[in-house]
Amino acid sequence: MNKKRSDCPISCSLEMWGDKWSLLIIRDLMIKKECTYGDFLKADEKIATNILASRLQNLLENGIIVKKDHPENKLKILYRLTEKGIDLIPLIVEINLWGDQYLTIPDDRKKLVEEIKKDKDKFIKKAKAYLLN
Repeated sequence: MNKKRSDCPISCSLEMWGDKWSLLIIRDLMIKKECTYGDFLKADEKIATNILASRLQNLLENGIIVKKDHPENKLKILYRLTEKGIDLIPLIVEINLWGDQYLTIPDDRKKLVEEIKKDKDKFIKKAKAYLLN
């Protein structure tokens, strides 16, 4: 890990996963469980390949994600959240709730937010179980 700017837990956490692209990678892994490099490139946000490679490396070095061999293609690698990455679910849930309050979000995301609002703790527990299996 790079030299810390401070000992503040917010600052240290943001250095690991706090930029836009890292959070979107984490989001995709929470939704799909496993992704290839190409899967990330297909996301609506259109991440550049050099930024994707850099963010994946940072997330790997900080133990947020792991790589594993693709079972169907030896040339591909699958990325998956570690337990440390899965523990970011409550944060992602809160970002979704904040976004619902202050932004216009698409209908498919609205359904997700409504599910979260019904029982946030149950949603988080279910999401963690999905990702740990």
